[in-house]
Amino acid sequence: MSSLSKIYNDHFSSTAVFSYREDERIFRTLFMRAWFVVFLILIATMLIGSSFGMGANEYHYFIMNLILINLISALGLQLLVGFTGLLSLGHAAFMGVGAYTSALLVANWNCPFILSILIAGLAAAVLGLVVGVPSLRIKGFYLMVATLAFQFVIEYTIIHWDSVTRGIRGIELPVPHVFGISLGKNQSYFMLLFVLTVFLMWGAKNIVRSKIGRAFVAIRDNDVSAQIIGIPIFPYKLLSFSISAFYAGIAGALFAGLLRTAIPEDYIFLHSIIFLAMVLVGGLGRLVGTIFGVIFITLVPVLLDLIVSYIANVYDPNFTIYLGPMKEFVFGGLIILFIILEPEGLVGMWIKIRDYLKIWPLPYISE
Repeated sequence: MSSLSKIYNDHFSSTAVFSYREDERIFRTLFMRAWFVVFLILIATMLIGSSFGMGANEYHYFIMNLILINLISALGLQLLVGFTGLLSLGHAAFMGVGAYTSALLVANWNCPFILSILIAGLAAAVLGLVVGVPSLRIKGFYLMVATLAFQFVIEYTIIHWDSVTRGIRGIELPVPHVFGISLGKNQSYFMLLFVLTVFLMWGAKNIVRSKIGRAFVAIRDNDVSAQIIGIPIFPYKLLSFSISAFYAGIAGALFAGLLRTAIPEDYIFLHSIIFLAMVLVGGLGRLVGTIFGVIFITLVPVLLDLIVSYIANVYDPNFTIYLGPMKEFVFGGLIILFIILEPEGLVGMWIKIRDYLKIWPLPYISE
C-alpha cells in the first residue's frame, strides 16, 4: 500500500517541482493533463456528433457561446479586481465600446470581422488607460464610484449619439465570416469562440505567472509596501485597467457578432454588476474560479426559466405570473448565500474537494 500511495502521489497528485521548466508548467500533474485531454476529446466529439444531427442543438450552442463570451469578459475583470485589487463597476461599458467599435467597422467600412475584434479590444484598452488615471490618487470605494461614472457616461453617449450609434435602435450586423467561413450557425460561432477563449485564457494565465502578475498581486496586497520595494504603482495600475478593458472589448465585439446587433440594453450598469458577481462567486484571485463563477451565473437563470416553464406546463400557466419575479429573488439569494457561506467562492469548494480526492481512497502515510 505504501508503494501504491507513492506512485499515486508522484504521478497524479504531487505538485512538487525540481526545475524552472516544471515550475512554469500550466498543468502540474498527470491528472490535470489527462483531464484536459479528455475535455478536448469531449468537445471534438460534441462537434462531430452535432454535424450528424446528434448531440447539442443550436440552442445549446447559443448558451455555450454566452458562457464563453462571459468568460472572456470576466477574465479581464478578474485580472483587475481579483489580482490587482482595483474595484470597477464599469466593465459592461468597456464591452459596449468594443461592441460598437466592431459594429461600426463591419457595418460602415466592411472591415473583416476578425480584424474588427482586435481593433475593438484595442479601442477599449485605450479607454481603460483613461479610466485608470484616477487610480493614481484614489482607490477602494472612491475608485469604484469613478468607474461607475464612466459606465453612465458611456451609456449616455451610446443612447444620445444618434448619428453614430443610431441610439436605441442599435446597429445591425451581417452574418460574420472568418477566412471565408460563415459563422451564421451557433455551432460555427462556438468553434471561433472556443479557440479565442483558450488563447485568451492561456494569455491571462501567463500574465498572472509573469513579472506583471506578481506586481499586480503585490499592489493588491499592499500598494505602499509594493512601492517601497521598487514597483512603479501607477503604470501597473494603468496596465491592469488596460488589459481588463481589452478583454472586455473583445467580448463585446464577439457578443455583438453573436446577436448580429449592437444595442444599448446589452451594456448597462446591471451587466457590470453581473460580471462582478461572476468574479466574486467564482473566487477572487483564481482564474479557475472565474470559470466556475461564469458557468454558475450564466446557467442559473436558464435553469430557473426551465423550472418555471415546467411547473407552468404541468400545473397551471398562471403560475408564470407569480413565479416569474421569484426567479430574480432566488438568483440574488444564491449569490448572497455564496458570499456569506463560502467567501472564497466556488473555487474554495473545489479546492477542498480536490485536496480530499488527492489521497482518496489511499490513506495518508507519513514516512
